[in-house]
Amino acid sequence: MQHSQIILNENVFAQGVRLLADRDAHLADVVEKYGPPALWVREPGFPTLVYIILEQQVSLASAKAAFNRLKAAVCPLTPRRFLKLTDSQLLGIGFSRQKTLYTRLLAESLSRRYFDLRDLQDLQDDAARKMLVAFKGIGKWTADIYLLSALRRPDIWPTGDLALATAVQEVKRLRRRPSPERLEKMSAPWRPWRAVAARLFWHHYLSKRGQRTSEISL
Repeated sequence: MQHSQIILNENVFAQGVRLLADRDAHLADVVEKYGPPALWVREPGFPTLVYIILEQQVSLASAKAAFNRLKAAVCPLTPRRFLKLTDSQLLGIGFSRQKTLYTRLLAESLSRRYFDLRDLQDLQDDAARKMLVAFKGIGKWTADIYLLSALRRPDIWPTGDLALATAVQEVKRLRRRPSPERLEKMSAPWRPWRAVAARLFWHHYLSKRGQRTSEISL
């Protein structure tokens, strides 16, 4: 089994946190100041991917509110049931016109069995990401967050995440927030545990801002 298909569970995650804290004094400071981070996982499947699409370019709080309204309107949340919602219903729930289009296309592909999200579990990270970004509206950030939180891959590093970039700036005491390209270069020492490093940085970001990280879903 290649490393990229190791799944993060509590034990493997704790091991990754220890290794990174031993290797990186700044990450050790995060653990010392705020304690170990939560693993933060989501259930693989259609609802989680819809949730991550809702999170694109909005606050976590507003995405969570919209997702809760969606779950109240459609239970259980399956692709076929989702497709029964009208555009105006989705607008009322909190979907923009673009996100309505993206999630409809995804739901149609899944309901017609053109695509099965379970197939991703057998693919290496790059192949799984490529399969996801083939969908309109699913970019690298959305694919990375799904691979990191739902498939629990250990070495995913979402360079397009603004909170991650801000946290890296703060923890590493940089003068400016690193670009996605700089973030990618900086991540080399944390391989093959970059998804663990990301959680450590998010842990800093949320804890510093007084948010209870145990209650945050990625």
